[in-house]
Amino acid sequence: MMNEPISRIRRAMLGAVPAALFGAPAFAQAFPSKPITLVCPFTAGGTADVQLRVLAAAAGKELGVPVVVETRAGAAGTLGPASIVSAAPDGYTLSMATGIALLRQPFIVPTRYDPAKDFTYILGVTRFELGLAVRADAPWRNLAEFVADAKKNPGKFAYGTAGAATGQHTAMLRLCDAAGIACTHIPYKGSGDVFNALAGGHVQAISETSGWAPFVDSGKFRLLAVYSESRLKRWPSAPTAKEQGYDVTDSVPWGIVGPAGMSAALTKTLHDAFHKSLSDAAFVKTLALVGQEPWDADSTAYRNYMVSRIPVERDLVAKYRLKER
Repeated sequence: MMNEPISRIRRAMLGAVPAALFGAPAFAQAFPSKPITLVCPFTAGGTADVQLRVLAAAAGKELGVPVVVETRAGAAGTLGPASIVSAAPDGYTLSMATGIALLRQPFIVPTRYDPAKDFTYILGVTRFELGLAVRADAPWRNLAEFVADAKKNPGKFAYGTAGAATGQHTAMLRLCDAAGIACTHIPYKGSGDVFNALAGGHVQAISETSGWAPFVDSGKFRLLAVYSESRLKRWPSAPTAKEQGYDVTDSVPWGIVGPAGMSAALTKTLHDAFHKSLSDAAFVKTLALVGQEPWDADSTAYRNYMVSRIPVERDLVAKYRLKER
């Protein structure tokens, strides 16, 4: 008789378990159920910002919720992704990340993140193409003339980029090294400032992403070289540095990352939405304006690429003493 109440309680508790389990999905919310924050680590209005906003709008349509771009510029484009490493890995906080800066910065200054451990790599989106440009009224018609003049006037010519230790910067360092010339580097806060500096005659050249497109197309700037493996379809008359005798090829890949620890299901949902968005007409047009094409590296390929580049960036930092610049 003493055990009867206990038995009834036990049966009641056991009977309630399946009901609770079967009822759980009714309280779970499908992802996504609220706006997603996508951090842009570069200044508003620049090439990166414009591309990311168009992609975010397209991805928002695929996901059924707004993808809100938030600017957090600084630290050579690493402040943005660094700011999300402590966010919950729930898919609601993401960042744009450039392959060079994100991997290189930890070898230059202490960072809040380890690129091999602290991010979920979702999708490799595209690559910023790079080139060396001068004003249209500059005396140099090609790279050979620029190099010859720089050799006669070591240290006289200054070039601008959107930041020290960026891909634009090291591409020019490598070119100067290969050509045996010395030029002064002037880093700016963003690409818009770089283009204004060249237009205003504050620097003799710029080593920058293809945001210079409208200036080249309008005849204000002249491309002396592009750093791609082959000539860009958008500017077929602009020779590569390589075909002009300097073995310098480079581009700046970028993609979408989240905090480490995101589930495979969340990552796939986000990957699939951004992957579909690469075909969005507005995004394709935005890339075409600056001569870019989709990279479209899936989550595994993107992560493998980024991890494989870590020792490469470490060696570049050491070779060009980027810690000291």
